[in-house]
Amino acid sequence: MRVRLISGKYGGRFLQTPPGSTTHPMGERVRSAMFNSLGSVVAGAKVLDAFAGSGAIGLEALSRGASSVTFVERDRVAQRVLAENIASLGVEDNSIVIKTTVSNWLTSMNTTEMFDIIFADPPYHRPQFSTVSRLFGLLKPGGVMILSHPGIGEVPIQNGIVVVDNRSYGEAHLTKFLRLKQ
Repeated sequence: MRVRLISGKYGGRFLQTPPGSTTHPMGERVRSAMFNSLGSVVAGAKVLDAFAGSGAIGLEALSRGASSVTFVERDRVAQRVLAENIASLGVEDNSIVIKTTVSNWLTSMNTTEMFDIIFADPPYHRPQFSTVSRLFGLLKPGGVMILSHPGIGEVPIQNGIVVVDNRSYGEAHLTKFLRLKQ
């Protein structure tokens, strides 16, 4: 399966996706709605693409002017496809690929790195809300996190983080969080 970048510098370019069902690439309609809801915030943003898969979300962010994207992906096949997609667009200088689980990365990272935008798209069969809630700590004040999840059920919450939007697109549900400014 191939995924098309929607807009920006690389709009119309196609990406490869890992074979099988280890990842679930976000549909073009959902990605388009998600990025339209972000608007101009993407330009110049430092982005985290957690549970990156093929990297379609982070690469869309780069296409729309994000300054850098950190991709976190545990699956080796997906890591290879992600590296190929990054190379095919020539965005190696703006990309960091972390080859481990999001949980392991959060536990082992020894940095105070913060992000303007975080995309969290965990496997639908295992949403990992405890790990996802730890990502809130990496959001800059005023930063936005978008969580893709199955169903409009419970989502993680935390003090200083508010849900500003919650939408359903068939099987996909997007919840948009905002870290309040101190």
